[in-house]
Amino acid sequence: MAFFGFFNYSKEGPGIYKDAPKKRTFVVFFETYFRNFWKFLPISMIYSVISLPLVTSGLANAGMTNVARNTARDKHSFGLSDFFETIKKNWKQSLAAGIINTLVYVILFFDLYFFYIQEAKMSILALAIILSFAFIFTIMNFYIWTLIITFNFKLKEVYKNSFKFVFINLKGNLICFFSLAITVAAFVGLLLLFLSVPNNFFLSILLTILIILVLCYPGFKFLLVQYCVFPAIRKHIIDPYYEAHPDADLDKRRKLGLLDEEPLTEEQQDFND
Repeated sequence: MAFFGFFNYSKEGPGIYKDAPKKRTFVVFFETYFRNFWKFLPISMIYSVISLPLVTSGLANAGMTNVARNTARDKHSFGLSDFFETIKKNWKQSLAAGIINTLVYVILFFDLYFFYIQEAKMSILALAIILSFAFIFTIMNFYIWTLIITFNFKLKEVYKNSFKFVFINLKGNLICFFSLAITVAAFVGLLLLFLSVPNNFFLSILLTILIILVLCYPGFKFLLVQYCVFPAIRKHIIDPYYEAHPDADLDKRRKLGLLDEEPLTEEQQDFND
């Protein structure tokens, strides 16, 4: 079964989440995260290693997205084996997207630096435009990896749809963005505190905390992203297709437990309103 020529169940993941968490709340998110903390920890370590060479960061993003996606919908995940299996199935697009994203962020960084050191008044406008684009592109990255591993989109369609979702799911995107920004700000604050502490005992404690936070962050980030973005993907891509094609791919949907899927409640759609 193909969705507009792109949706393909041979890709990783079924697309519709029958067992998705009943509430899109931070309470449920934290319960899910801490319940799966020890599963995320080794995967986050591998993720960090693969991401160090920036050109391979896309591979790590795809693998972590699959683990987080299954965890968010309370589906069993084999952890590292699923992580690497996803990379194997989606390595071409994931690698390409990772390289593209690295180049975009490098260009944005140098543009910001260039206009920041300029004294011309127009540089302020240029900075505003660059920062706006950086914000939009960062939000697009919430969707890029989920679309790659779930659908059979061409890469240009992945970026096109990711751009659309920046505005379609603006509320959920802002919640996710600022939640992650606060987390990073807290990490930076601890880092500055670490650099200013002269006592070796407290220094060792802070260093331990920083290491734990670094290892925990990837799992935290990707799980939060799934809670924020999937309702929009389901509402605007998956549900409309099955409303128009209720008899499509029945055997596959029955095996995946999708035939008894109920519509999203108002509470589940909070992030999309």
